[in-house]
Amino acid sequence: MTQRDRQDEAIAVIRRLFNGERVTAKSDWFTMNDAALQILPMQEEMPFVVASQISPSGMTLAGKYGIGIISLGSMSTQGLMALPTQWGFAEDAAKKHGTTVSRSNWRVLLSWHIAETREQAQREAGAGLLRWHNEYNVGTLMRPGALPYASPDDAVDQTAFAEGAAGVIGTPDDLIKAVRDLIEVSGGFGTVIGFAHDWANRENTRRSWDLVARHVIPEVNGLLEGYRASRQYVIDHRESFDRAGEAVMRKIMDHDAAAAALRVTLAGATAMPAGHAPDLQKAKAE
Repeated sequence: MTQRDRQDEAIAVIRRLFNGERVTAKSDWFTMNDAALQILPMQEEMPFVVASQISPSGMTLAGKYGIGIISLGSMSTQGLMALPTQWGFAEDAAKKHGTTVSRSNWRVLLSWHIAETREQAQREAGAGLLRWHNEYNVGTLMRPGALPYASPDDAVDQTAFAEGAAGVIGTPDDLIKAVRDLIEVSGGFGTVIGFAHDWANRENTRRSWDLVARHVIPEVNGLLEGYRASRQYVIDHRESFDRAGEAVMRKIMDHDAAAAALRVTLAGATAMPAGHAPDLQKAKAE
């Protein structure tokens, strides 16, 4: 626990320095005598975030100091299911130390590669995912229990589709569902953090993030609800819009100069869809 104990000591000192204090402190691994920062952070309240995986250490520190958390253990189904318990560690520590923690400052890490279709996403990510896992996770980090994948298809299946997999390799709709499921399982959090990787080439990776920005983020944040409500209103009140259009046309047709001007407008190039263009013969007959 030496590393976590030192992190605890460091957080306390660093927060005081960021607040503009002069600090004198001594421990078994550092000594500060009247120390101060020459340049303070631009923010009045510098965000602090600790990482949390499976052990309660990160969450406990977040609760103790009332700071943010990024959960890295959400890369597997087991990690996802443990999130409510993990958050409980933060709340218990906050209560013990007289601080508060907010779910809005809780970040959760997910891995994904997104394309227009699942098949396309799998083709784009498979080979790079295979190499990343076999050469880095297994060959370099030698993570306990990590076994090499046999093929690109095996890599995709084990990462995104097999039992216990928590990655998303598919469409924007697949990622939207995964995020919503995660919100439900965890009880709520502030931010999804996307894991940056090079499973796909540069072009396809940029396209994946573009799809997330254009489709996933607006949907998850509820930014499309106003458009949908407006569309439904138009559908439900179509008759009132038609009556309004008819009233406008009557006014135009009652005025010879206005009717003539409208004929000229419609005879030329116009961007008005045919279905919305006024029927002058019908209006004149009425």
